[in-house]
Amino acid sequence: MATVFSVILAGGSGSRLWPLSRETYPKQMFKLDNEYTLFQQTFLRLATVIDDKNIITCANMKHASAIKEQLKELKEKFCRQAEYKLLTEPVCKNTAPALALAVKYIQSLMLLNKSPIILAVPSDHIIPDRDKFAQIIQKGIKLAENGYIVSFSQETETLDENFGYLKARRNPKVNEIEADAFKVTKFIEKPKSKEAKAELKGKLYVNTGIYMFSAETYLDELKKQEPNLFNAINNEKITTTIPSIALNKYEHISDVSVDYAVMEKSKKLVTIPFKTEWKDIGSWDAIYEISTKDKRGNYFVGKTVDIDSENSMVYSTSKTVATLGLKDTVVVETEDAVLVCDKNSTNGIKNIYKKLNGKNTTAKEIHKTVYRPWGYYTVLEEGVGFLTKCIVVNPAAKLSIQLHHHRSEHWIIVEGTATVVKGDKTYTLEAGTSIDIGIEEIHSLQNLHNEQLKVLEIQQGDILDENDIERLEDIYGRA
Repeated sequence: MATVFSVILAGGSGSRLWPLSRETYPKQMFKLDNEYTLFQQTFLRLATVIDDKNIITCANMKHASAIKEQLKELKEKFCRQAEYKLLTEPVCKNTAPALALAVKYIQSLMLLNKSPIILAVPSDHIIPDRDKFAQIIQKGIKLAENGYIVSFSQETETLDENFGYLKARRNPKVNEIEADAFKVTKFIEKPKSKEAKAELKGKLYVNTGIYMFSAETYLDELKKQEPNLFNAINNEKITTTIPSIALNKYEHISDVSVDYAVMEKSKKLVTIPFKTEWKDIGSWDAIYEISTKDKRGNYFVGKTVDIDSENSMVYSTSKTVATLGLKDTVVVETEDAVLVCDKNSTNGIKNIYKKLNGKNTTAKEIHKTVYRPWGYYTVLEEGVGFLTKCIVVNPAAKLSIQLHHHRSEHWIIVEGTATVVKGDKTYTLEAGTSIDIGIEEIHSLQNLHNEQLKVLEIQQGDILDENDIERLEDIYGRA
């Protein structure tokens, strides 16, 4: 039997779950009423059917530190010795190039077996029954070994423009390999036109975005359907020591999903329907559907007060949200943004997300609270020439050795004990003391103790964003 790998595609921005999901910290990083984040749930689900050493995450560079931290949590919790692999795209270019990058990398891991089987999965699905998931995935392996691309789907009677749909039928050659599989006769990704919808009459299967294929089959199909994209990836030397492509080359690669690039056009597509619960957490309406509701059909999270609302959802992350007489409404509150919309219009949130371009890019890209490998910081106040943060550093964690070209900083130790490197000197500062960091002064902050370190940071300068950080040394590999 061929060696089986899995690729978790974790580079999306989750625009339909704004304002909770942002470009730098998207939906797959959140727990959403579970012990584990959506990404971690995906990893654990795969580990029931695939050796965890063979699970590879492909993510955008801006998400790398958060993904590393979540992988570290899984390793520590389950006492695993395996070094979990993370591939990073220099810039987000959708799933077709990300998957091609991952496939080439996996090939570099193989010595004798030149065409391993690869299971590609999104990072934002909920599939509660891991055992049934494992059983269904096992059925796809033989088909993939025989040169087919397996789409795992779910039978449906409704059309949603945000998904892809398959028409399929029995095929003797396919069924000789796997009795529960169907040969795909038509695949339309996100059908919007009347003509596309007309072609999808009768029995339908919604595509889950979970695919299985051999590395050789995927690359052959990519070469046939998207030769420019194939050549751009194939001409680069992707190895275990150089597992990515330089930004100046990758940024010119086609931005296209694997569904449009390969799957809609491929003659090798078969499908195995999921006979278990599956949900793509792509919108607030989807979260509402899977949630436990009260007697009036409401789902409330966080600090909420309500009178007489029905079939509504209120999600509060910080402030108290009071509602009165809502019907079929979604309200989402974060530290710096509030969303209010009709529950049946949540798919349109992606248009609000696009509209934020040029208007309020901060609300699109980052939260007031930003998580880092060493802890997190919260922006408290900002104005012309100044910005105030509360920095929380985890025990035994350390910020990078860095400098700023456009700002100075004043640190006040609020809680814990800080070890501060400033120039060629090291200072130990207790709560109630402070220190100044000048423009272009090399510095670092470290917590050597078992308690949390909390620091109030006041920045002054003409550029006050994360781009004004020149990292000289970093234990998390960001320098």
